[in-house]
Amino acid sequence: MFRARGGGLIVGIDATNIRHGGGQTHLVELLRAAKPLEFGISEIIVWGGPDTITFIEDRVWLKKICPDSLNRGLFRRALWQRFKLSREARSLGCDILFVPGGSYAGNFKPTVALSQNLLPFEWLELIRYGFSWLTVKLLCLRIIQTRTFINADGAIFLSKYAKNVIFKLAGGLKGKILIIPHGLNTGFFRKPREQKKIELYSPKNAFQLLYVSTIDEYKHQWVVVEAVAKLRQNTGWPISLRMVGGAYPPALKKLNSSLKRYDPLGEWSKYIPGVPYDEMKNIYHDADAAIFASSCENMPNILLEYMASGLPIACSNMGPMKEILSENGVYFSPTNSDEICSALYELINSPSLREKIGTAGFEMASNYSWEKCSKNTLNFLSGVALEHAKKFNGI
Repeated sequence: MFRARGGGLIVGIDATNIRHGGGQTHLVELLRAAKPLEFGISEIIVWGGPDTITFIEDRVWLKKICPDSLNRGLFRRALWQRFKLSREARSLGCDILFVPGGSYAGNFKPTVALSQNLLPFEWLELIRYGFSWLTVKLLCLRIIQTRTFINADGAIFLSKYAKNVIFKLAGGLKGKILIIPHGLNTGFFRKPREQKKIELYSPKNAFQLLYVSTIDEYKHQWVVVEAVAKLRQNTGWPISLRMVGGAYPPALKKLNSSLKRYDPLGEWSKYIPGVPYDEMKNIYHDADAAIFASSCENMPNILLEYMASGLPIACSNMGPMKEILSENGVYFSPTNSDEICSALYELINSPSLREKIGTAGFEMASNYSWEKCSKNTLNFLSGVALEHAKKFNGI
């Protein structure tokens, strides 16, 4: 039944599966930029765990609810979402439920699901984890999220690539569909710097290559280390590599093994486990170029942050990377150290190429904003809710 207070829609947001990372950033920034009244929305209600709720800024139209069950492990969270969330959403008069985590097993209608994690849907990437609990978890997510998108009244995708992957697996979707990319924090923007010849660098002032991303099976940091070692050996160029991000332990073991083999004294490579989000812009702005060697992405925010920072980029040729970066990068296969080495050589050897793609990427990054993302999302949610209300009321 269509219900609203004060003539406005009430939007519920199921953030039970939003715990950290890009999903959390998306929700926090979307609500920070939101102007719901412009779309006939009088109230937004968010259910989430304390790790997410505490980062969401207070607003007069926003109600934050943190049930105790959401702080008691995956099983308790799943039970609460399955059996209690729908009832609470109805009791509070919600007209639509937005599921940014992509997994929903309740019976509330209408719902809109957002796809943010493609790892469960890409088989070759999923099996990189071998026989492990994470593989089982990803297979379960594959089933649950496929059902969520099939049953949803609306679906939001971050990229055309992600839409096509899920369409192929689900056999098409019955709900409304829209592609809404993530936005960008304006603090990352910095005009591209003047590019210098590699000969002007020295061991004490090395050319700084940056790779920001979680150390994971599909990120291939250990292959990047091997490629940079080859490039240094073949050219004698003073190149340093800085890798920043959290870590999946088995993948970190591979990285440490590669570092031990190719740079045992830590002369040119460095891994930094974690940097606060509000300090990341300084990491970007200290770099001379960036590399992104992921083989599985929905929409890589890090790639956007590279672009906004004016960095020339060597990039994986898999997933949606070319959709995001277009011609403004030098591409390679992320599992092939020789290809990565060749791409880095092409990029670093040409200051004019670095300047060209750094400038073009910076200009493209201006197309992404959280204000635009929030506006398009709320407009879509409002449209789905009103359409469902008309059908329910036989209009």
